[in-house]
Amino acid sequence: MRTTSEITRRKLLAGAASLGLFHGHKAIARKQTANRPNILFIMADDMGYADLGCYGSHHIRTPNLDRLAANGIRMLQGYANSAVCSATRTALITGRYQYRLPCGLEEPIAFGHIGLPLDVPTLPGLLRQLGYQTALIGKWHLGAMPDFSPLDRGYDSFFGVPDGGSDYFTHRLGPTGNLYEGERPVERAGYMTDLLGERAVADIKKMASDGRPFFMSLHFTAPHWPWEGPEDAAVAKSLSSPMHWDGGSLKTYAAMVECMDANVGRIIEQIERLGIADDTIVVFTSDNGGERFSETWPFTGAKTELLEGGLRVPLIVKWPARIKAGTTSQQVMISMDFVPTLLSAAGADMHNLPPFDGQDLLGVLVGIDANRDRTLYWRYKAAEQAAVRQGEWKYLKIRDREFLFNLTQDERERANLKDIEPGRFASLKQAFAEWDGTMLPYLSSTGSHGISSDWPDHYQPVDPIPNPVARQ
Repeated sequence: MRTTSEITRRKLLAGAASLGLFHGHKAIARKQTANRPNILFIMADDMGYADLGCYGSHHIRTPNLDRLAANGIRMLQGYANSAVCSATRTALITGRYQYRLPCGLEEPIAFGHIGLPLDVPTLPGLLRQLGYQTALIGKWHLGAMPDFSPLDRGYDSFFGVPDGGSDYFTHRLGPTGNLYEGERPVERAGYMTDLLGERAVADIKKMASDGRPFFMSLHFTAPHWPWEGPEDAAVAKSLSSPMHWDGGSLKTYAAMVECMDANVGRIIEQIERLGIADDTIVVFTSDNGGERFSETWPFTGAKTELLEGGLRVPLIVKWPARIKAGTTSQQVMISMDFVPTLLSAAGADMHNLPPFDGQDLLGVLVGIDANRDRTLYWRYKAAEQAAVRQGEWKYLKIRDREFLFNLTQDERERANLKDIEPGRFASLKQAFAEWDGTMLPYLSSTGSHGISSDWPDHYQPVDPIPNPVARQ
């Protein structure tokens, strides 16, 4: 049981973080703007690049997300900050490379007492300072309750899953319950995706009646394991492991994605029914590339891999008031860009914000600015994988093998050009080394970052580390 003084201290620190007091910058100011848009940020869990009809799915029907893309902009070079979950979520909420924080040093965040610190400004906290109502529905995965509660990190309300996953019917992760209302576990009957969608519909109606703009993070657990569709309640009773290594099928996976799509449709209908669609930004993306049953064409690789299939994700943005419908963009955009981009859309004074590694791409999205050149960096599991994307070129390291790919000509990452372009290869490799030197070391043998240097026995990548040249 936490004491009143402990709770008060946590709230004080959380408030100070939202004001930026720990980073030496002033409280953020809002420009004088006529309208501040509502923001609905929808994120799938472990969805592949081509799991939506509008991105080329062959067998999954997603009419609502396809309609979202038709009414907005579809990004063709959208990236996740990491090939795994909590690392991307760290970048998404802070706007900075996740490797700057212990909780962003990949996973196993779930295996130690570690989470998002109170003294870090967050997107919901900064938006709340601008007068927004804020809510998180769905997956948190940035630290265990109650010490790392989303309610202390910018969100006014929380309904969902604190940890990395949950059974879709029992709402349990192993023997314990994993569905929360605020900071308390609750029991609810129903399929998890439907419960999250229903809550989003209800909360949007409630927040729209308040008069203030709202920011809702709707982080679905779908289509993350366990592999259970809406009609698979019996599967939940027979699971040999919550990770469901021995289950699933393409049909089940399609049903999971299609249920999420149906709930997105209900939410969009609610927004339209309330008459707030024109001034509501809707974003849809994924936290990393797809896993076992996903489709990543034309890319190779999957979750836990720094090949394009592990990093490239669907990314759709709809804002009828400012974004032209039915457009596509080749702008390279990554998870951490959404913090400065959405703050800009909300009318924040961009000169009075904490430092971000992400870029404000609002001008590109609304068609005012030309596409920007980007240099992006990734690493995974210490020295095992590293990657740099610079323009059309990509440096990739997988254990003791190194590659140079031209993604414009070779998006499947097959033709290794490191010997043909030795100068470019050396330059990108050196750029990675210099950038990596500015980040936290991956794991400390002394455990100074709060993570054991030994990986849990059951934590394994979805596939062995790939050989992108040999994989066919």
